[in-house]
Amino acid sequence: MTLFQMQSHALEEGSAAAELPAAQNIAVSAAPVAEDMSSAATLMVGPAEVVRQLTGADSPNATDRWNVHGTDLGHMMRHKGVLYMVFGDTYGPNAGAWRSSTMARIEDPRGAFDIAQMITGSDGNAKELIPSAKVPGIEWTVIPTNGISLGERMVLHYMSVRMWTTDGRWLVRKSGLAWFDDDGQTWHRSRSAVWPNGSGFEQVAFVDQGALIYSFGIPEGRFGGIRLRRVERDVLFDPAAYRYWDGSGWAVDHRAAATVVPAPAGELSVAWSETHGRWLMMYLDEMKAAIVLRTAPDLVGPWNAAQTVAHAGDYPGLYAPYIVPGDALDTEVRFTMSRWKPLYNVFLMRAPLHRDAPVVVATETAPDIRLD
Repeated sequence: MTLFQMQSHALEEGSAAAELPAAQNIAVSAAPVAEDMSSAATLMVGPAEVVRQLTGADSPNATDRWNVHGTDLGHMMRHKGVLYMVFGDTYGPNAGAWRSSTMARIEDPRGAFDIAQMITGSDGNAKELIPSAKVPGIEWTVIPTNGISLGERMVLHYMSVRMWTTDGRWLVRKSGLAWFDDDGQTWHRSRSAVWPNGSGFEQVAFVDQGALIYSFGIPEGRFGGIRLRRVERDVLFDPAAYRYWDGSGWAVDHRAAATVVPAPAGELSVAWSETHGRWLMMYLDEMKAAIVLRTAPDLVGPWNAAQTVAHAGDYPGLYAPYIVPGDALDTEVRFTMSRWKPLYNVFLMRAPLHRDAPVVVATETAPDIRLD
């Protein structure tokens, strides 16, 4: 395959101020309310099941028509009323036609999850969103880890992978933001929104709260803990404007960021359930070989104990659970899940949600003992 020359300097255009349009007048999701966790009903999740395979030649979407025979990730964002799905390393037949990232538009996201079209090049094949050098040890690939819509602009967070290793570990060169203003056709790597390796936010999950945008972060690989940061919407592209949750407040230094969910954590996503008044977080626990779910009344926690949603014993090679944005999250949670074996593709999954009644501890009044 052809190796691309490193072109990031040519793609990095504009200043931080020029990159971000004015804040949009958007609805802010309901803020969670602190509660007495000892008396609250526990939100429980049941075992997941496959709804359908989403990608590959044998999938109902027949994505080989865009030369997508194998791909992974499939995290989603809504932009201008359309649901977009973003994939990682994408291949044609026999692992050829390698692209570091591709994107699809989804029709009927509440039903069959049909892929209406993909962002394509002049040849009709799904095009690479963010070009990568494809040089091992320098920049092997550029993986999109999550995205967010800012009105007219769509933004992707990416990690520039220096080297893939083994067993859920890899080396990241840097992470950053890329953006487009033309419905996904032309992507630009920001030259201001770049974080060197070691920030602890090499992979993120965005949570849009209107004036503030939060992002949960994990370091390179799948063995770090989860931390939380936030930034005002109109300075998203300015790394100096980010503040990090230190356990009691918001600190300037990323090194002060507290672990809100303990290691190990792989690819993650977070969504709010209005029905249950809980935040839901899903991620891969590499040590358990399972996708797990935690819940919390607030973004900073406390996050409840992890519950297993899907296990590699049932779905070998599972990873990358991404909750479908905009779903009600009432009686079930839908999410995408990747598998690297026996086939490298993305699946739509669902798991039931229900409340367990709170445990009420009865107290007895001590008998009135008279001593006279």
